[in-house]
Amino acid sequence: MPHSHDAADSIDDALEASKEGVRALKISLFVLLATTVLQLGVVFISGSVALLADTIHNFSDALTAVPLWVAFILGRRAASRRYTFGLGRAEDLAGLFIVVVVALSAVVAAWQSIARLLDPHPLENLWWVVAAGVIGFAGNEAVAIYRIRVGQRIGSAALVADGVHARTDGFTSLAVVAGAIGAMLGFPLADPIVGILISGAIIVLLWGTVRSIGRRLMDGIEPELVDRANAALLAVPGVTSVDRLQLRWVGHRLQGSAIVRLDATSTVVAAAIVDDALHTLNRALPNLDDFLIAQQPHGAT
Repeated sequence: MPHSHDAADSIDDALEASKEGVRALKISLFVLLATTVLQLGVVFISGSVALLADTIHNFSDALTAVPLWVAFILGRRAASRRYTFGLGRAEDLAGLFIVVVVALSAVVAAWQSIARLLDPHPLENLWWVVAAGVIGFAGNEAVAIYRIRVGQRIGSAALVADGVHARTDGFTSLAVVAGAIGAMLGFPLADPIVGILISGAIIVLLWGTVRSIGRRLMDGIEPELVDRANAALLAVPGVTSVDRLQLRWVGHRLQGSAIVRLDATSTVVAAAIVDDALHTLNRALPNLDDFLIAQQPHGAT
C-alpha cells in the first residue's frame, strides 16, 4: 500500500528553503562585489598581481551566486509531465557551472602571476595591499559562514560548496598579505609567487567541490542519512523490518522509498502504521520532500 506524506506541507517547506537560499545568495553577492571593488582599486594603485589574482577570484565567486540564484527559482516550479520530479536538479547543474568558473579564474590568475614573474615590475602602496588582503579575508569569511549555515539548514550541497569556496578565498586573501610583507622585506618576487600559489591552491581545493556535486548528480547520499531513516522506520511500532530503503537528493530536498514488513492484522492497521512511519521520517529528516512506503507481501523473501 503506497503512501506519501502531505504534499502541501512538503511544498511549503521547499518554498521556504528556496527563499532562504535566495536570500543568502543576494546578501553574499553584494558583500563580495563590494569587497571586489575595494580590492580592484588597490590593484590599480599598487600593481600587485597577487592581489589581482585574489580580486579575480573574488569576482568569480560573486558571479557564481547568479546561476545558483536562478537554480533556486527554477526549483520552485511544480513537476510537469516532462519533468515529473520537478527542476530541483538545476541546483546541482549550477554547482557544475560554479566549478568551471572557479577553475577558469584560477587559470587567469596563474597566467597573470607567471607573466609578472617573468617580467617583474616594482610594487607601490604595499600597506594598501595589506589592507585590501585583510578586507578580502573578512568579506569572504563572513560570506562563508552565512552560506554554509543556510546551506546546511536547507540541505543545499551547492550552497555549502559555495560557502566552503568563499572560505578558501579568505585564506588566499591572507596569502596576499604575506606576499606584500615579503615585498616590503626586500623580496619583490614574493608577490607573483604568492599569486601562483593561490591559483594552485584553488585548483586543489576545488576537487572537494567536484566530488560533492558529482555525487549528487549520481544520486549519491550520505550514509548517515540512510542510517537515520532506517532507525526511524524501525522505531515505529508495527514495523518489523526494512527490506529496502532508497534516498536521493533533488536539489536541496530529499526523495526516497522503502519496502517494509509490518505486524498488521488488517489493511486499516497497516495504513495507520505506514502513516505513523511517514510522520516519524519527517521528524528525522526535515528536508524530506517525498517518500513512498510499500508493504512487503506476506510470505515474500
